[in-house]
Amino acid sequence: MVELAALSPSRANDFVQCPLKFRFRTVDRLPEPPSPAAFKGTLVHAVLEQLFDAPAAERTLDTAAGLLPGRYAALAAKDPEVAAMYPDEQAVDVLFRESTELLRAYFGLELPDRLEPAERERFVSVTLDSGLVLRGFIDRVDVAPGGQVRLVDYKTGKQPKPQYGREAEFQMRFYALLRHRMDGVLVHTLQLMYLGSRSIKSFHPTLADVERTEAEVLGIWDDITASARSGRWRARKSPLCGWCHFKPLCPAWGNTPPEPPPITAIAGTDLLS
Repeated sequence: MVELAALSPSRANDFVQCPLKFRFRTVDRLPEPPSPAAFKGTLVHAVLEQLFDAPAAERTLDTAAGLLPGRYAALAAKDPEVAAMYPDEQAVDVLFRESTELLRAYFGLELPDRLEPAERERFVSVTLDSGLVLRGFIDRVDVAPGGQVRLVDYKTGKQPKPQYGREAEFQMRFYALLRHRMDGVLVHTLQLMYLGSRSIKSFHPTLADVERTEAEVLGIWDDITASARSGRWRARKSPLCGWCHFKPLCPAWGNTPPEPPPITAIAGTDLLS
């Protein structure tokens, strides 16, 4: 049995992209094969998080690259599937070379020796009046001497074309909403660092933007609630279907999905009462 009481930006994006994909991931919790691209992103994130533990003068590319073996070992120890993705020393060496190039791109975008982040990998969770919990992990929080707050997210892929950038921008607006709901702070800057294309996208949310984002999130949750109550999770075809692990289970492609487990509650409301 499943309770639906929390929403992250990634799960909200799943539902907007394809309600059935959301069901498979969040309700059915079907396993997905490990992704080398996703793991490489996790590894680079882990290195950039640890980099700021070093004294400012030592925050160099060589230092960051030197952190790769230790971070890899720590992540591999937590997930036995990592060994299957990198079965020999050659595969690990390729991973380290590719990760080093992403770290090199990072150093071309900013100077970490001049930064002292206020927070790294910050987990944020707030509960709305409806009982819905919003949560997420923010890669980095910077606070300027004047008190302005910047939220930074590292992306190891390339910056998408404007028509395909909605998901990442929604994620950052979601974080700005979380921060405002948590302590009333209106974030000054939201920054996406695309290491794959060595580019940065920044924007400055207004209070109206935060309010619109909250309305958008609540609208998505209303749609999720309606799907859960009806048991109908619509499949939405798109060019992204070609990369979806769940395509062999998708009725939009002539396949048969499994029966979902029962949902007992949504945001604190007992469906069985």
